[in-house]
Amino acid sequence: MSEDLTAGDMSCCASCGIAEVDNSLLKKCACKLVKYCSIQCQKNHRPQHKKECKKRVAELHDQILFKQPESSHMGDCPICFLPLLLDVRKSTLMTCCSKTICKGCQVANTIREMEEMLEQRCPFCREILPTTQKESNKNLMRRAEANDPVALRELGKMYDNEGDYRSAFQYWTKAAVLGDAEAHCQISNLHWTGQIKRDTKKGIHHLEQAAIGGHPTARYNLGTVEADNGNLERAAKHHVIATNLGFDESAKKLREYYKRGWVTKETFAAALRAHQAAVNATKSPHRDAADERLRGNTIM
Repeated sequence: MSEDLTAGDMSCCASCGIAEVDNSLLKKCACKLVKYCSIQCQKNHRPQHKKECKKRVAELHDQILFKQPESSHMGDCPICFLPLLLDVRKSTLMTCCSKTICKGCQVANTIREMEEMLEQRCPFCREILPTTQKESNKNLMRRAEANDPVALRELGKMYDNEGDYRSAFQYWTKAAVLGDAEAHCQISNLHWTGQIKRDTKKGIHHLEQAAIGGHPTARYNLGTVEADNGNLERAAKHHVIATNLGFDESAKKLREYYKRGWVTKETFAAALRAHQAAVNATKSPHRDAADERLRGNTIM
């Protein structure tokens, strides 16, 4: 069967031409251009279809990879519903419920409890806060047993800090399967640094998955890889997306690209506006007040 016919007729097997009926459903090829009635037909048609298939699969992959995420991998504070800052020092992970709380909400809750002489509890789930690292780890283990991706990721970090990279990899792999962007980024680091078997192909795969999930550092690293390979247009796309998420390092890189004539003035200006909008979205009076109190150490 000719390629021209199959490209325009998705109701027939691209190899043998059998029509799709209720009791004989066809399965789409990865390229979404053709269908097959069996694995054998797909294998038979492969030599004819391979070149077009690979090209289309790459196009589909790039459509997903270069789509601007709605938010960063950090998400929103579950209490004030404002975007969390990319600076992880500006928020706290609660091991009891695996929620990340912004400093503004955390400080406001702490002040209220102190003024009313209440026992310290999680601002979100109201569980009593752990007082030791052992209790925190116990919370993480309990949630990891329930396949909580955040808990699995944090346990991976714990083992990584201890130098147990194999255990860290196992926990991060479980978290990555559940869609955790930070876990993908950490797995990529293991592959790049050789702390497990060095594999740059897998390293890039996990960077891409993290970037798709809104991880700006992963996006920045992909931009660096593309620039090193001479793919400046793709590198610029990555840095634009990360800049739009409010990532300062990519904004600096885009400024460099603009000075060298690698991105247009319009592209650079639009990215800077989006960067400022993303930063402004994270600001609020209660977060500013929390910063002032933390700087002056006036909570305790």
